[in-house]
Amino acid sequence: MESIVREEKRLSFFERYLTGWVIGCIVLGILLGKLFPQVALGLDKISIYQVSIPIAICLFFMMYPIMVKIDFAEVIKAGKMPKPVLLTLFVNWCIKPFTMLAIATLFLGVLFKGLLPGFEIIKGGTEVELYRSYISGCILLGIAPCTAMVLVWGHLSKGNDGHTLVMVAINSLTMLLLYAPLGGWLLGVNKMPIPWQTIVLSVVAYVGLPLFLGYHSRKYIIAKKGIEWFKEKFLHYLTPVSIGALLVTLILLFSFKGELIIRQPQVIFLIAIPLFIQTCLIFALAYGLAKWLKLPYRDAAPSALIGASNHFEVAIATSAMLFGLSSGASLATVVGVLIEVPVMLMLVRVCLKTRGIFEIQ
Repeated sequence: MESIVREEKRLSFFERYLTGWVIGCIVLGILLGKLFPQVALGLDKISIYQVSIPIAICLFFMMYPIMVKIDFAEVIKAGKMPKPVLLTLFVNWCIKPFTMLAIATLFLGVLFKGLLPGFEIIKGGTEVELYRSYISGCILLGIAPCTAMVLVWGHLSKGNDGHTLVMVAINSLTMLLLYAPLGGWLLGVNKMPIPWQTIVLSVVAYVGLPLFLGYHSRKYIIAKKGIEWFKEKFLHYLTPVSIGALLVTLILLFSFKGELIIRQPQVIFLIAIPLFIQTCLIFALAYGLAKWLKLPYRDAAPSALIGASNHFEVAIATSAMLFGLSSGASLATVVGVLIEVPVMLMLVRVCLKTRGIFEIQ
């Protein structure tokens, strides 16, 4: 317990007041989106295959400080421990898609149905009730496990970065295999398109490039300056970069959708409720199973956070191809983007507060 207290005292200025910074960045982002909508719209359009270039740059600076800290002996060790890997795969593909369908249907199709009136014409000229379109967007989020940002959540929760990296690689491969058939079945779409370009580009930009540069720069710096200088000097100045990039990402995300939030606050709020409940439920389930399996905290935290988070770029790209970018389904995936960072940061705090119940290795 004393070690936990010491770690709390060593938190950086950014980390210690992270909740306040997050709230401030969300408000600032919404205001910028409202006051300068053309600037936000212009930045949002700078993308390749639905992967935003400004967000990709921010994510690179989030990922690199994490990648450079990874001791790759830990990655090899994590790959030899099947329990955390099997737990994450089980939650991501055997539970999460179906709980998302059930929760979204209950809230958007039953409890909130009267508050979401109207129809829309989706891509292909088909008329559908809006609530059904919102449910489809939620499903697309539920079947797209996170393959990048979870490295940030795992790192902030003091989890095993080696295990998280192994799971990112496995998630990327399983998504290529299972995303289309599972999504097509849950949506009732015979031929669901796979956004191959979005998946590959996001994995390369968010994971592959920072991993390559992190590995080689770590090796070079340690060889030239030694491990002590690397840990005490280099990492000391690098740590705030990741948090700073996270805060800039928040400003960008909320500025891109600031006008939308102000124009349709009630719809955004109603869609956010089932997404929030789903995220917390999956986290609690995976965290509880990790405790039951007697996993150490460093493996339990990233396993639960991986299950809870989503790959929103893939969900947005698929909804745009299936239903159109202005559809209710695409709006639901955008809401997933907006709540992802604040909710995941909240769950990181939960992990840090409860790590005493796990074995700490």
